[in-house]
Amino acid sequence: MTYKLSVLLAVLVVVALSAIGCGLIGDSDDDEPYRIGVMESLTGPGETYGTVANQAKQLAVEEINAAGGVNGRMIELVVEDSKCSAQDAITAYNKLTDVDEVKIILGTSCSGAMLGAAPLAEEDGTILFSGLATNPDIATAGDYIFRTSMSDAQLGVDTGNLLWADGIRNLATITESTDYAEGVRRTSVAQFEKRGGTVVAEERYASDVTDFRTQLTKLTNANPDAIHLAAQSEFAGGTIVKQARELGYDGPIYSEVVPIGATALEIAGDAANGLIAVTADLDPANNKAQEVLANFREKYDYVTLAWYLGSAYDDVYITAECLKQTEDDQDADGFRDCLYGITWSGAIGNSYSFDSNGEVVGLSNVVVEVLPTGERNEDNQGYKVLGPAPLE
Repeated sequence: MTYKLSVLLAVLVVVALSAIGCGLIGDSDDDEPYRIGVMESLTGPGETYGTVANQAKQLAVEEINAAGGVNGRMIELVVEDSKCSAQDAITAYNKLTDVDEVKIILGTSCSGAMLGAAPLAEEDGTILFSGLATNPDIATAGDYIFRTSMSDAQLGVDTGNLLWADGIRNLATITESTDYAEGVRRTSVAQFEKRGGTVVAEERYASDVTDFRTQLTKLTNANPDAIHLAAQSEFAGGTIVKQARELGYDGPIYSEVVPIGATALEIAGDAANGLIAVTADLDPANNKAQEVLANFREKYDYVTLAWYLGSAYDDVYITAECLKQTEDDQDADGFRDCLYGITWSGAIGNSYSFDSNGEVVGLSNVVVEVLPTGERNEDNQGYKVLGPAPLE
């Protein structure tokens, strides 16, 4: 080797080592994972469904990463507990954006938490993408706010129509004092009254209440044709159904998704037999949905609130698709534009998309009836589907 060649090789080595030290070689952003924030209610009233949503997201990320990631890069979830509370959601949001510097956040579980964090996300230009929050006001929360969960505006129309179609004319309501539950009550009552029904009694309760007998006694004394229950937590939902039957009320009870969760049905026991709920549900004919449920059960050894599990799962795959397009987890504008233009088929439905308000379109609710305790199992989730929600 000549002297000049040796000097040239030495210079090249020095340059290469300097480049590595400066992050120009071997330390590229291409080697770093896409970092995505998660805000779910891991504690608080929404603990059961917040936990199942977080686990569904972890399952989806594991699948994506095992298959090579997104354009060769892994996905990393940075998880914070929003505790089903507006203030705690703001704290979680500030940590994710200020400390972890994420620009895309999946969540939240609860409507109050979503409405608390949404103004900050909109002002900062940060994506807030929920699979569970349903309050109607989220529809106008901003240009960076999206959800795969259907609005309670639709749930209310479907519930009001069902009540009327079932011959209910005088209704009593019991509602948890949260944004989600109040949204369900408000929209359901509005449609019920529009059809000609009358609300003869209404009661509300705080999330820390554990005994509902006083409120239920007032409701039953009004002699309603039915009771409508809107609960934020499964504990409250199951306990209210149980205590209503213990007080001797034997009329129909109508509800939404929370009182038919596995925890709520376990608490209510036989008292939940025949409970009617309007909810989204995974289609048994949707192979992807059944695959997700089977994989989730294998990994975590349980399944509850299957549709919301599937919604959280789909959100991660939609996120991965948009990251393929933007190739940048800091490009919230590009991610937003991707969501506006995407049409997706996944666990919760086929060919659904988002409208100009970030609201999911192309999905619909069904009516379900809780089965007798002896017929409830993991496969049927404790209920049977009676059919689609009535249109009128």
